[in-house]
Amino acid sequence: MQRIITLTVLNRPGVLNRITNLFSKRNYNIESISVGLTEVEGVSRMTCVVQVDNERVIEQITKQLNKQIDVLKVMDITDQSMVARELALVKVLSTPQTRNEINALIEPFRASVIDVSKDSLVIQITGESQKVEAFIDLLKPYGIKEIARTGTTAFQRGSQRASHQQKSYSII
Repeated sequence: MQRIITLTVLNRPGVLNRITNLFSKRNYNIESISVGLTEVEGVSRMTCVVQVDNERVIEQITKQLNKQIDVLKVMDITDQSMVARELALVKVLSTPQTRNEINALIEPFRASVIDVSKDSLVIQITGESQKVEAFIDLLKPYGIKEIARTGTTAFQRGSQRASHQQKSYSII
């Protein structure tokens, strides 16, 4: 089963290497990993998508990650309410005859053309991984030259309290 793990880590040299080594030593494959700076200086957020056999394995992975010196927080957010997105750049072959067909595919997916050349288009698409996969599958008959994907980036949705639970305050 596929699991999404987010890590908050100190932004130091070698942290990514130590995290990926932890997975490889235990023979777990990382399907995607994305890393970027956070709102806190010196802290980065990692999102790892891994394929595991059972719940015990994911529990073991999170415990091992928590033992790492530069890891501040580890969360398996797979079963929680979350926002997850991926970015893909797709270079597809195009001729003047096929450009209109390709543009017709782009619109429903809310993708955009970011580069045009004589024989190809570069298309940018963002969304859930399934959406990106579906779009790529539709472009395959035209001839895909290159694909660059970021992998999944995710975090938990913000918690919302119902309006009847909110406290009202007055300033006197």
